[in-house]
Amino acid sequence: MKIVLAPDSFKGSGSAYQIAKAMEMGIRKVKPDAEIIQLPMADGGEGTMEILVHATGGHFVAVAVHDPLGRRIEAKYGVLGDGLTAVIELAEASGLPLLSQHERNPMYTSTYGTGEMINHALQAGYRQFIVCLGGSATNDGGAGMLQALGLKLLDERGAEISPGGMHLTNLRSIDDSNFNANICASQFIIAGDVRNPLCGDQGASVVFAPQKGASAEEVKLLDQALLQYAVVIHEHTGLDVASQPGSGAAGGTGSALLAFFGADMQAGARLVMDKIQFDEQIQGADWIITGEGRLDGQTGGGKVIEAVCRSAVLQHIPVIAVCGTVEANQEAAASLGLRACFSLVPGPCTVEEAMGRTEEWLQDRMAHIFSLM
Repeated sequence: MKIVLAPDSFKGSGSAYQIAKAMEMGIRKVKPDAEIIQLPMADGGEGTMEILVHATGGHFVAVAVHDPLGRRIEAKYGVLGDGLTAVIELAEASGLPLLSQHERNPMYTSTYGTGEMINHALQAGYRQFIVCLGGSATNDGGAGMLQALGLKLLDERGAEISPGGMHLTNLRSIDDSNFNANICASQFIIAGDVRNPLCGDQGASVVFAPQKGASAEEVKLLDQALLQYAVVIHEHTGLDVASQPGSGAAGGTGSALLAFFGADMQAGARLVMDKIQFDEQIQGADWIITGEGRLDGQTGGGKVIEAVCRSAVLQHIPVIAVCGTVEANQEAAASLGLRACFSLVPGPCTVEEAMGRTEEWLQDRMAHIFSLM
């Protein structure tokens, strides 16, 4: 029996590598002689850089940057095995896990540190970039990132605006005379699964800012600020990013990459699959096991489970998903291409207990599943 393990990370519980390892340990309890191939996955969010670097035999570069609140931290970016491509993971410098619960406020957080990582890679000579958008603590439209790279965002007095999404309300003009010239000579790919626009009911502020600590009133202010940002970007570049799909990714950072970097937006999960030669490695598999923290209505929006199923169906390989929680009925699961889906949680428990015992329960669930085969 050939089994391919292709899970995403379970946020707060384990990386994709840890989840795949736990899956294999569970299967080995009942199928010790099975051929098992681990292909940890990601969709452009946290963990994508690690998977791409390890899969291509690349390396990491440590750099001192500023976190979302302007404090000095050490972050890292990846270099693929080709020695030419830098992988920037926004969450490394501008991610929500860098802040404690009481510090989370997208009115003030900034993507400046992400811009510092890009600047370091440009100075090191890299001209091909994959920017992984996900897990941001910000709602500044990528303004901080642009400022770190020399773009001046000016108010009505000609002074630079302060960091944070709320201050975009004061934006009146853009000065790109000191914008890093190497950006024009570089190629940027956005890896992500978010297709939300920058503004409006489905925009970055309304959909994602509450997860980052914004109140209902702050969400309205942030959306108005991003709309002003979009107006000034349109005046400066001619591009209308307010309603462009994907411009709302990572608190609107997608809009900055589309407008000022000429970035090409690609589905993160498919990009990862191409880099790890997923379609070739699953050939002849009897089963593919995938999973993520939650199976719900967003799973069909370009996330790992959907991408795995799309590839598997072309080779007539059945797919099972094992997730932390399952909020999809059989019909919804089947529409994704899943043969079946299971929650790893054995019974009523707290969220903290579920997250703390994920690997233990995952092993048990996998042993139960494969004892039937």
